[in-house]
Amino acid sequence: MIVTSSDCAQGLKGNVVSVSPGDSREIHGIEVEAVEAYNFKRFRSPGVPFHPKGTQVGFVISAEGKRVYHAGDSDFIPEMEEMNDIDIALLPIMGRATMDLEEAVEAAVAIRPKMAIPMHRRGASAEEFKRKVETMSDVAVLAIAEGDEVDP
Repeated sequence: MIVTSSDCAQGLKGNVVSVSPGDSREIHGIEVEAVEAYNFKRFRSPGVPFHPKGTQVGFVISAEGKRVYHAGDSDFIPEMEEMNDIDIALLPIMGRATMDLEEAVEAAVAIRPKMAIPMHRRGASAEEFKRKVETMSDVAVLAIAEGDEVDP
C-alpha cells in the first residue's frame, strides 16, 4: 500500500491511498496522519513554489506507542512548531526544494523530538546537522551514512 498526496498518486498503480493535509487513516493498526508540507521560500520559477501549500503532505505515523514525523519535501513551516510528542523526526536538509541544513536545525529544536534523523541530504552534512542540533538542544541525532543499517 502506498499512502501519498493526490499529486504524487497520479500515475501510480496498485493499492494507492490519496490523502490531503488533515486526513487520518488507520492501516493495519497503524495511525497515519497527513500534515502540511510546502515551500514558501523555495521556488521553481518566480512566484511558483516547488511544493505549494495544500498539494503535498508530510506524515505523523503512530504505532506501538511511538510517533514518527516525516516532514516530506518542505521548508521549515509554522505548522512544525505545533508538533507534539514526536519520538523521531525525519527532516530534509538539502536546501533545493526543501529546508536547508540551518532551517532543519531550527525545525529540530522547535519540534523537540526525542531523536532527529536528517534525510534528503544531497551533499549537506549530516554530521554538521548533528553537531548543531545537539549543541542547541537535548534532541539526539542519528546521522546515518549511505548504506548503513540501524537495529531498532
